[in-house]
This record gives sequence, structure tokens and C-alpha cells, in this order.
Amino acid sequence: MNEKEIILEAMKKAGEPLNAGKIAELTGLDRKVVDKVMADMKKAGSIVSPVRCKWEPAAK
Repeated sequence: MNEKEIILEAMKKAGEPLNAGKIAELTGLDRKVVDKVMADMKKAGSIVSPVRCKWEPAAK
């Protein structure tokens, strides 16, 4: 699995919006990697922010 898939899987398992720090903690990925991948995911529209600074997978 690539980083994007790992992050999405962690978000789905959590079942609630997460911030980047919590995602890094759950996945074991470096925080800088999480921030970079999430920035790309935001641009692509694959994650959305229902609450300030917290993210979840976009409904597709």
C-alpha cells in the first residue's frame, strides 16, 4: 500500500474526522509525509474537512 491508501484506511477505521498528528500516530508514518500526502489528497478532493483542522474521506 502507498501512503495515500494507508492514510485513507486509517481514516475509515477511525470512523471520525482526524487531524494530521493523529493520522501520523495511527499509521506510524512521519508527520511531514502525512502533511504532504494530505495536501495532495485535498487538491484531488479525496478528503474533506467537516470540522476545522480535521479530515475524513470524501463521500464518492
